[in-house]
Amino acid sequence: MGDVEGRAARSSGVAHRVPDLGAMELLLAVARLGSLGRAAQELGVTQPAASSRIRSMERQLGVALLDRSPRGSRLTDAGVLVTDWARRVVEAAEAFDAGAQALRTRRDSRLRVAASMTIAEYLLPGWLLALRVLRPETAVSLLAGNSATVAERVLSDEADLGFVEGTGVPGGLDSAVVAKDRLIVVTAPGHPWARRRKPVGAAELAATPLILREEGSGTRQVLDTALGGLARPLIELSSTTAVKASAVGGAGPAVLSELAVGEELSTRRLVCVPLDGVRLDRELRAVWPVGHRPVGPARELLGLTRG
Repeated sequence: MGDVEGRAARSSGVAHRVPDLGAMELLLAVARLGSLGRAAQELGVTQPAASSRIRSMERQLGVALLDRSPRGSRLTDAGVLVTDWARRVVEAAEAFDAGAQALRTRRDSRLRVAASMTIAEYLLPGWLLALRVLRPETAVSLLAGNSATVAERVLSDEADLGFVEGTGVPGGLDSAVVAKDRLIVVTAPGHPWARRRKPVGAAELAATPLILREEGSGTRQVLDTALGGLARPLIELSSTTAVKASAVGGAGPAVLSELAVGEELSTRRLVCVPLDGVRLDRELRAVWPVGHRPVGPARELLGLTRG
C-alpha cells in the first residue's frame, strides 16, 4: 500500500474498519457455545446467514477466526484475541445503551407544558387525562399564561411543549394546528345588545368599551387584528374566567372563546351578540423550538391533540 493509500485508510472513519456489533455478538456466542449453529439459533438468525457474517468479518479483519469441523467451531489463536477485544466493545456498548436508557427514563419521567389560558382551561384537561392512560408514570406540570408568556417559556426551555392562540407563530418556534376556535361577543341578558336584532358592525364594536384579556394574550391579538388595533378596553383582565365573570355580572360586553362560554350560553347567563363584517376565527397551535421536534411524552401529547 502506498503512502497516499495508507494515509487515506488511516484517515477514514473507524466504523469502516471495525466489525459491527452484531458480528461481534455472534462471534462471542460461537465462542461460548462452541457451535455456529447454536449461536445462530440463540441470536435468531439462520445458520447460512451466521456463517456469511463470520466470513465477512474474517475478510474485513484479514485473519481467520474459526476452525470449522463436523464437531463444531473452534476459535483460532487470532479468534481468541479478537473475541477478547469484541467482548470489551460489546460491554462498552451495553454500558452506552444503559446510559442512554437512563437518560430516556429521566426525560420521560416528567413533562412540562405551557399553555394559553383558554387551551389550559378547556382543552388540555382532556388531553392530559388521555396521556395519563398511556404514561401513568409521567409527572406533568402545567404553566398557564398568555400566548406571549408561553412562547417565552418554550424558547427558554422552561417547557417541553407549548400551546398558543393568536394570529401567527411566534418567532423561533415551529408549530402544528391542534384545534380551530372562534371568538364571540357576549353580554349579560340585561344589556341592550342582548335584545337587538341588527348585528353589531366593526365600527360600533371598535367604539364600544369591552371587557378584554390583556395585551399579549391570543384572544386580544385576534381582536386587535380584526379591528385594526382600535379595540377599546373597559376592563383588562388576565384570565378567561375573570372576563367571563365580569360579563355575567353585567359589567359590559366581553370577547371570549366560544369554547369558554358553552354552559353560560345554554343557561342564558350570557347572550351571544351577532356581528357583521368582523371575522374572529383563529387556530390553536402546539409550539416547540425550531429544529427540536417533540420527543417522548411531549410527542405523545401532541399526537393526542390531533386524534
